[in-house]
Amino acid sequence: MMLKTLGLALSASVLLAGCASNTPAPSQYSGFLSDYSQLQPTQSPSGATVMRWVAPDFQLANYSSVLVEKPLFYPAPTPSAQVSQQTLNDIANYLQQAIRLELAGRMRIVEQADRDTLVLRSAITAVNLSPEGLKVYEVIPVALVAAAASTAAGTRDLNTEVYVELEAIDGSNSKPMVRVVRKGHGLQLENDSTQLRLDDITPALDTWAKDARDFKR
Repeated sequence: MMLKTLGLALSASVLLAGCASNTPAPSQYSGFLSDYSQLQPTQSPSGATVMRWVAPDFQLANYSSVLVEKPLFYPAPTPSAQVSQQTLNDIANYLQQAIRLELAGRMRIVEQADRDTLVLRSAITAVNLSPEGLKVYEVIPVALVAAAASTAAGTRDLNTEVYVELEAIDGSNSKPMVRVVRKGHGLQLENDSTQLRLDDITPALDTWAKDARDFKR
């Protein structure tokens, strides 16, 4: 699927629709997944609305081990004063370890795929920092940086949202079994000069890891 990129300025109608939804809009899909056409809205184990597709023949009981690949940032982001490269590395490492820890109680964690292995690959595709109380904002999905709506909003708290795309693959034949696109909410930043930290995003990452553990067919 051709990569779709949000511009620095989007129409107000699209932005308002994005505000009203708890799931990423198709215009916010990154291209990391090979197919988005069969995604349907559903609830995650934690009750969040996500876009998901499950292969008709997928049975979790067929897999006794899982390989959790390190999450990517897709496409590669540009660090900034507000979102450093160290923070990006910390986010990816934390999410991988959190998923491993949650799944360890259900499946054997492996470093190489075997015939009974489910391979989890994921990409963090955006972090949106939007001024609290504003309904029209801009999103720069790859840069993972705030797009302030106006200089007057510089002292407002910033809401944090993080977007992820995940795919579970059969280790024996590389056939996709599950695809998920979702976003989560982190902590508020004090203003648009506050540097994003791993701790600001961990609430969303922890929820994703728990949902991976509690997923059922």
